[in-house]
Amino acid sequence: MSKSIKLAILGLGTVGTGVINLINDNLDELKRRSGRDIVITEVGTRRQRDDIDPNIIQNSDLMAAAASDNVDIVIEVIGGTTLAKDVIMHAIKNGKHVVTANKALLAEHGNEIFAFAEAHNVHVAYEAAVAGGIPIIKVMREGLAANKIEWLAGIINGTGNFIMTEMRDKGRPFADVLTEAQELGYAEADPTFDVEGIDAAHKLALLASIAFGIPLQFDKVYCEGITAITLQDVNYAEELGYRIKHLGFAVRREGDGSGDNSTAGIELRVHPTLIPQNALLANVNGVKNAVLVNSHPLGQTLYCGDGAGAGATASAVMADVMDLVRVLGSKDSNNESTNGHHVPHLAFIPEQLSDTPILRAEQMITGYYLRVHAHDNPGVLADITRILSDAGINIDAILQKPAHKLGQVPVIILTLPVVESQMNIAIEKIEKLNTITDKVVRIRLDELA
Repeated sequence: MSKSIKLAILGLGTVGTGVINLINDNLDELKRRSGRDIVITEVGTRRQRDDIDPNIIQNSDLMAAAASDNVDIVIEVIGGTTLAKDVIMHAIKNGKHVVTANKALLAEHGNEIFAFAEAHNVHVAYEAAVAGGIPIIKVMREGLAANKIEWLAGIINGTGNFIMTEMRDKGRPFADVLTEAQELGYAEADPTFDVEGIDAAHKLALLASIAFGIPLQFDKVYCEGITAITLQDVNYAEELGYRIKHLGFAVRREGDGSGDNSTAGIELRVHPTLIPQNALLANVNGVKNAVLVNSHPLGQTLYCGDGAGAGATASAVMADVMDLVRVLGSKDSNNESTNGHHVPHLAFIPEQLSDTPILRAEQMITGYYLRVHAHDNPGVLADITRILSDAGINIDAILQKPAHKLGQVPVIILTLPVVESQMNIAIEKIEKLNTITDKVVRIRLDELA
């Protein structure tokens, strides 16, 4: 009979407890799928808990638990980028496979961690690090392995999606919805990572590396949050047939074909975006996550589900565990166990990762929503459109609202895609007009075509 696979779960918060519950609830199903008994032998916890099986060792020394001879797979769900990194590196050094839900750690230190794992012939699995229970890592590394991924766009932070949904559906201001999100447990007491896009940027760095076969480069992700989005812009977008979503984009640019390769490379960007109301991604609401992938030859595919929570994250963690159980159960021609058969960490053979450049913000290409406040004077709109035309920017739609009591007119303009540097020049000139009363509000726009 095959020996049991022994797990150490390091961290007994929401996710760690969720993993224990999932194993207890679905133990027979796990055994039927893997052909092995899966047993929790150790948990890493600061304080002893009475609700843990007495046969499980509760160890406050996480480094000792990570190196225990009584452990085959280490599950890291403690979070952070310091102790978690030390624990994972120690586990790898001691020949343990690792499962982690730690997107910040991998986005910032993944290149080092994956190289160390390769050198020690073990695997670091991280399905739970991106989009919770949606198996997007497996889809992109395995299901789309024969495809060339052109771009992906994702709602990859549930807090931001909840806030944007409530603002649109109920006409509530940002600050009001954020307070509720904190009360419901969707947002932390310090919501910076969620509302400023940092959490989404961590996840996007991982998705982009898998999509394009590039090293992890979190520091090159352009990141813009949702704190400046107003109900005014949400409503104007709806009137024009769009919805505002906080999205992460990874886009492969081949250049414009003219020989000028200044826009050739990869865009990595997180920001609020107008997308068509009838787009599938526009109708993913609440705390749900979704990732839209455009690849050749398959075309567009959408993956949607719960992006956080005990059940969703535990599901992804245990999916990785099941893969590793199968790896541990494989045999070579001499009937010896082998750890060599696994999908590369970033989907591509490590030596085949490319040095494709990451485009700077001013090189990115998107459409734009512009909201301009001007005095209600003749010729204002003509001046604005002339500046845009001189900058080589094509207008797709214009919405001019009635003048306010102060004699100011809101003018909303949608543009076709343009290089950001051109838009920067145009906005600077518009803001210098004597008739303009405030800074131009810009939000990027994408047709997801």
